[in-house]
Amino acid sequence: MGNKNSIATMFVILLYNLLDAMEILKHECGVAMIRLLKPLEYYKEKYGTYCYGLSKLYLMMEKQHNRGQEGAGIGVVKLHAEPGHEYVFRERALGTGAIQEIFDTIRPQLDKSGVESRSAEYVEREVPFVGEIYMGHLRYSTTGRSGLSYVHPFLRRNNWRSRNLLLCGNFNMTNVDEIFESVVAMGQHPRIYSDTVMLLEQLGYALDKENHRIYRKYRDSLREPALSKKIEDLLDMKEVLKYAAPKWDGGFVICGATGSGDMFALRDSHGIRPAFYYYDDEVVVVASERPVIQTVMNVRRADVCELTPGSAITVTKVGKAEVSDILGEGKNEKCSFERIYFSRGSDADIYRERKALGNAIVPQVLESVGYDLDHTVVSFIPNTAEVAFIGMVEGLEKYLDGLKADRILAAQETGKLTADTLHEIMAHKLRVEKVAIKDIKLRTFIAEGEARNDLAAHVYDVTYGCVTNHKDNLVVIDDSIVRGTTLKQSILRILDRLHPKKIVVVSSSPQVRYPDCYGIDMSRMGEFIAFRAAVELLKESGRDDVLKKVYEKCLVMETASDDQLENCVKDVYAPFTDRQVSEKIAEMLTPKDTGAEVEIIYQSIEGLHTAVPNHPGDWYFSGNYPTPGGIRLVNRAFINFYEGNTDKR
Repeated sequence: MGNKNSIATMFVILLYNLLDAMEILKHECGVAMIRLLKPLEYYKEKYGTYCYGLSKLYLMMEKQHNRGQEGAGIGVVKLHAEPGHEYVFRERALGTGAIQEIFDTIRPQLDKSGVESRSAEYVEREVPFVGEIYMGHLRYSTTGRSGLSYVHPFLRRNNWRSRNLLLCGNFNMTNVDEIFESVVAMGQHPRIYSDTVMLLEQLGYALDKENHRIYRKYRDSLREPALSKKIEDLLDMKEVLKYAAPKWDGGFVICGATGSGDMFALRDSHGIRPAFYYYDDEVVVVASERPVIQTVMNVRRADVCELTPGSAITVTKVGKAEVSDILGEGKNEKCSFERIYFSRGSDADIYRERKALGNAIVPQVLESVGYDLDHTVVSFIPNTAEVAFIGMVEGLEKYLDGLKADRILAAQETGKLTADTLHEIMAHKLRVEKVAIKDIKLRTFIAEGEARNDLAAHVYDVTYGCVTNHKDNLVVIDDSIVRGTTLKQSILRILDRLHPKKIVVVSSSPQVRYPDCYGIDMSRMGEFIAFRAAVELLKESGRDDVLKKVYEKCLVMETASDDQLENCVKDVYAPFTDRQVSEKIAEMLTPKDTGAEVEIIYQSIEGLHTAVPNHPGDWYFSGNYPTPGGIRLVNRAFINFYEGNTDKR
């Protein structure tokens, strides 16, 4: 009976998480790397533990848990293991608790070894998972593939330490077919068709070439084992990357380590995916987010550097760190959605940008409520929109302060400024409330179909009494409205229980119109409410032929050269204004029995770029993809939509 209850509980949690994730976007992964530059004994003496690097890795992974909750993995390289002893360690796990599971697996091994009571020499040679190079990865699947075999880091084994390769990354390649063909053309036989395996094989091949280059140079003057040591000492990972990386199309941060002690992290030339680093005389650290390094290493923001697009940070076997240009820095296409939605809001720049996004939407909000702030309540759903909400509130308060100032000056000019008048003017306040509270205890697995949708409407509860029935406007801000599922099935229904005159849902990001192909799980055209709205508008206006014409153009693009490519899907939206699309979205997402008028307001692309000036990559919203692979995939996504291939990406 106990086992049945346990299984039932797990089933409940699983299904609830599935429901809760209906509107959650899966996105780029998180990476963490640490290279210790001192002997292990140094960290024992200064920090009281040989496990200094392992502890820092754990913290960096937990601090980036938001970036991947499908699985996790770590890799460790020991530089002083004796022949016959393992020197590359790896542990991986699946699920939201993967990080804890991994370290719970490692801990007994460390305890058994008596790590902290041992000599430094013994720890350096014998103790598992205590080494000089540490690699961590948080995974969010963007390909639909799952299972432990797809969890990073990937490992390429070889009897020569300099040919072993650990690899992980935050990436999605748009030209996997081309990469696969090049790998096969080199005589290799990949056992799994995935971009990670392709990269592993490409880099492995380049690593072999680098080994051979040094071998040929010294084979006549040195004998083994001195020759192998010379190869390890002279390996140049920059040359390895320069050979392999130019073939890649996509957004990426690729991290790797050899069994002999070289480490690298390479960023794509457009900076689509983020990477930051820090180093001093003790460590070199790489992570996907700046505040993670700041917090874990307790360093100033100014000490953490952003890895320049197209560059790699490399660390040699002897600990020499260097940042080098590998691919050349291309046009800045750093991902704006990364700033809006995915990154930790504790980063100083991101916090400021998200506030600016909320502030930028204020003119549209005021227009929507008829500039009547006395009868308007403002709030936010979900918690990730809180910073944008603060920015929106500040903008509305500034407008309200301007009104107060004008009234005070007018009263003063007419001689009617009295204490009572001043008090009455200053009493006007912005009405800020928390109107929705998530009921995390609610489970919906017991129902199907409409019954389940009815239960989904109760995942949130509302704060009654803060809205005047049928008189007040209710404005709520979200960070993005992509599919609209939760909005229709839950949020609008629960907000309508407060009986507002009008519900205004504000998205701090623009309309998501196009699929991403660089690391975020937004790949099917039919999933986007903006796309579905545009299709409905075409049908209603008798322009169904536009869809067929776009389909035919997309088919032509399948065989077009890179310089001839164009995003044909833009033609779907071309006949309509942003406002028309937003109005249709509101119509489609509003439940039929809703009493309040519903309006949905989206951020403008111009407002986005003003608020987030240094991350102009906006292909989700504009369709302007930074690489040929992105354009090919958006056209392919439309072909799949038109042909009804809903299971394809």
